[in-house]
Amino acid sequence: MKKAKDEMRPEYKQSDFPKLERGKFYAKATVGAYVVILDPVIAKAFPSSKAVNEALAGLLASAPKKARLTRRSPRARAKAARTG
Repeated sequence: MKKAKDEMRPEYKQSDFPKLERGKFYAKATVGAYVVILDPVIAKAFPSSKAVNEALAGLLASAPKKARLTRRSPRARAKAARTG
């Protein structure tokens, strides 16, 4: 692999490039943000990330809550008693 040079090509001027700030958006991007790739057809249906979040929140609200078992069923207790 070739070593990178610290020189710019002659056709570029340093004045063409603004001063960059390292990590400018790092803090904002890491706070509760996740990157998700949408299919192009789906992405066309949502004009912004806010629209996607609202649609998903509505879907979660309308989905039935999954009930957790708090104790074993009688069948599972009987099977556990038989196997030791």
